[in-house]
Amino acid sequence: MITKRLLHQIVFIGGGSAGLTTASILLKKNKSLDIAIIEPSHKQYYQPGWTMTGGGVFQIEDTVRDKKDFIPRQATWIADRVVKLDPDNNAVLTQEGILVEYDYLIVCPGIQLDWHLIKGLKEAIGKHGVTSNYAPNYAPYTWELLKNFSGGNALFTFPKTPVKCGGAPQKIMYMADDTFRSKLGVRQRTNVMFLTPSTKMFGVPEYSALLDKVIAEREIDVKFRHNLKEIKAETKEAVFDVFDANGTLMDEVTHKYQMIHVAPPQSAPDFIKQSPLAVENSPYGWVDVDKYSLQHNRYPNVFSLGDASSLPTSKTAAAARKQAVIVAENLLALMDSKPLLSKYDGYTCCPLITGYGKTIMAEFNGYTSTPLSSFPLNPIKERWIMWQMKTTLLPWIYWNRMLKGEQFEGDYIKSIQWQNNQLSCPSGGEPNLMQKLNKNVN
Repeated sequence: MITKRLLHQIVFIGGGSAGLTTASILLKKNKSLDIAIIEPSHKQYYQPGWTMTGGGVFQIEDTVRDKKDFIPRQATWIADRVVKLDPDNNAVLTQEGILVEYDYLIVCPGIQLDWHLIKGLKEAIGKHGVTSNYAPNYAPYTWELLKNFSGGNALFTFPKTPVKCGGAPQKIMYMADDTFRSKLGVRQRTNVMFLTPSTKMFGVPEYSALLDKVIAEREIDVKFRHNLKEIKAETKEAVFDVFDANGTLMDEVTHKYQMIHVAPPQSAPDFIKQSPLAVENSPYGWVDVDKYSLQHNRYPNVFSLGDASSLPTSKTAAAARKQAVIVAENLLALMDSKPLLSKYDGYTCCPLITGYGKTIMAEFNGYTSTPLSSFPLNPIKERWIMWQMKTTLLPWIYWNRMLKGEQFEGDYIKSIQWQNNQLSCPSGGEPNLMQKLNKNVN
């Protein structure tokens, strides 16, 4: 039942990291744009901070602020949830019965966590050793488990779907390993296991090879081609499907656990899956867009970015930040009847924490799986300075620059960017880098 009708020039579905960043960029370019943002949540989360919360570095309160402080003041905020998309009639319907019509639509609602696809997980999560940093209400429990762990099987899983922040299940595992080693005899009594449907530790070969060394040094037991399908909470058992090299199901195995960190299966929200905007015949329901222009492949007045889009690169805040610029520029070009010349190159970044005080700043082109770096440093290395960036500078940049549509910081230091054939740090590189970053922060 329709209770109200609204009409806006540009409508955003989703006021999270991708939506707020793109709306801010658009309004910096043209303050007169009529923008509405449909977003049900009144909280804005810095989701990369949930891993730090699970590792005892942040409190969960450090990762959340009021949404109203980040909605651009020129935009209209519709605090409601979309339930139906009707792109043939340029309209969306909300849970409260508001029909919002638009000239242009930007779809960026984030990703859906499909806890229900693992039998027993919804009932078990958050107690008796079962946790996940993929939700703010469970991340603090992760730290409770780590600091109180006394030995046994510590399992860390990855699902058989694309996920946001694909490195997160590993990051908490390395911090867990450090925590266990810090307590007398605990690591000796512990079997740390990483179970993944993948056949390698990371999608970019250079970073994967470095992580192989980290795994070997830490004596972590990796089980490739394993997919978690059931949690038996009453017996503290995790059941996995096992696949052969061709992806064919060949076996089922069960592992006991004293603790298990689960990365749940993920997909686009159901209202997208059930709409004409979704990729056809896909179980994930991603919004079907051109990977360069970010324009929908069938509805030219629709764009999408962030975790719910079909872009074949890692789903991270860093990727969304780069995509936001492309969407803004191409939307404005479309509105002016000009060619869409801006192209997204697949850039993303996943700061891979490999222990307390150590991080690999894994920047790469997700379309070609090749390493990149915004810094005058070889990125294929664990660095203390990148841990400092991960824990201090990046959260500040998120709240004070990204969500406000400010320019990407890496653009400031392009003249000294690392190149693939430069495998050593230039003399004085790290201090010079920090001077530049500190100048921009201050």
